[in-house]
Amino acid sequence: MANTEVAEKKPKKEKLPQRRYVGSKETLWYILYDISASFNISSCEEVFIADVVKIRMGYIALVKTIIGFWDIINDMFLGAMVDKTRTRWGKFKPYLVLYAGPGTALSVVYWLMPVLFSAMGLADFSKFIFYLLLLVLKNLAESLRDIAKTGMLSTITPDVNDRTRLITAANLLSGFLEKTPSQVLDLLLDLSIRNIIKTTHRSLYIGFGTCTMIASGIMAFGFSLIAKERVSQSVKSPSLLYSIKMVFKCKPVLLISLSEFLGAFSSVKVGDKFYYMNVLKLASLTNIVGIPGAVVSPISYSYVPKLRRKFSTKALWLFSSHMNNFLMIGVFLLGSINKGYKKLKVMIPLLTIQETVWMTIYGLKKVIPSEMYNESMDYFEWQNGFRAEAMVSVFQSLTRKLAGTVGGALNSLILGKLGYNQNTVPGGQTDKINYTIFALFSVVPATLSLIGMIPKFFYDLDDEKKVKMYAELHDRRAMVRSKELEMHTEAEQA
Repeated sequence: MANTEVAEKKPKKEKLPQRRYVGSKETLWYILYDISASFNISSCEEVFIADVVKIRMGYIALVKTIIGFWDIINDMFLGAMVDKTRTRWGKFKPYLVLYAGPGTALSVVYWLMPVLFSAMGLADFSKFIFYLLLLVLKNLAESLRDIAKTGMLSTITPDVNDRTRLITAANLLSGFLEKTPSQVLDLLLDLSIRNIIKTTHRSLYIGFGTCTMIASGIMAFGFSLIAKERVSQSVKSPSLLYSIKMVFKCKPVLLISLSEFLGAFSSVKVGDKFYYMNVLKLASLTNIVGIPGAVVSPISYSYVPKLRRKFSTKALWLFSSHMNNFLMIGVFLLGSINKGYKKLKVMIPLLTIQETVWMTIYGLKKVIPSEMYNESMDYFEWQNGFRAEAMVSVFQSLTRKLAGTVGGALNSLILGKLGYNQNTVPGGQTDKINYTIFALFSVVPATLSLIGMIPKFFYDLDDEKKVKMYAELHDRRAMVRSKELEMHTEAEQA
């Protein structure tokens, strides 16, 4: 009887050895790097280009379309170039260092456009050409940065728990600082609208835009110098065609990419700042409705590990990606009653509830997609025997950008055709334009984003498969490191 009981006992599941590779200093610089990505006033770009730089809506739509297709082309070229890179500093680090200077300079020039074109009118063609060429170069630099950044995070540590710790710490701590420039700018814009301070919007955008870009550049450059890549690459880089072929055979990559492609049609939208300033005349509404959420969002990270143990990645992915879509549809329906979308007394409580509920799962929204992306990189290595982070990154972003290119231009075309007035003050648009802006802010992107739910139901990289995958990767990487050490010893002896 005792023997039977022993036989029936299931062997304990072996756990992978855990080790913290990324030290405190490198962790701190990664957090600063994460802050640098959002330490800006990019949420104001729509208003800045339309109402301050004053580029005609039709021109803006054309630029978005051209840049969208250019983005797709240069991503393919840059992805192949990065995957071919082998240096003693690593595969991605050289590009992070390379981006810091030129990328920062291009961003500073972007926010200085009102100075460069102060005497030129709405339909000035030279201003349009400069804006187009600037975005071509800026997009090229940012694409290189994004490919290198995602690759660096997937190779900065071979330990999945160490990587999750890094992602969680960065998202949690950076949340306290990254929104500061935008929040302060919003307050000053509102004071300027009400003539409480005698400062033009033009001066505020120029000052905040250039200063935040310089600060972000310094933080990014510091991380790029100190960061290390710790996941070994194959000695020989794979051919471009073979890498692309293998990407199409990698199920997790395909499903994530397809979900992003379908969800990217939600780019038919306007930003919240565009709606707040033009319809509600209160740029700092973001800060007001976000007060309860600011308390809730840090707490949301604390229960991410527990939820990950209790629910599948697929369930958490579905829930965290789309709950806010349903909330925004509700905002549209309630805000449409008696033109409530134009009234602060209606929209402040409505948007506060929406934002607070959304912030309760903000930790999931930030951690789960990042971890799934990195897991798909590891799955690709497990399946094919080599890593192709750049091509996987490009493939996943390519599908999103194809849909986004079309959708991103439509909102400018729609507003232009309906008669959006670029020479009026905040709150000076017609009711027809105001309601269109409200719809493009809420129900249109929320509804279109729900299409991206479909591929998520077929995601099957579960815990059992991941344990097997990481066990085999651990052994395989150890063999690769052993061979590299052997080759290095032989080279030194020779």
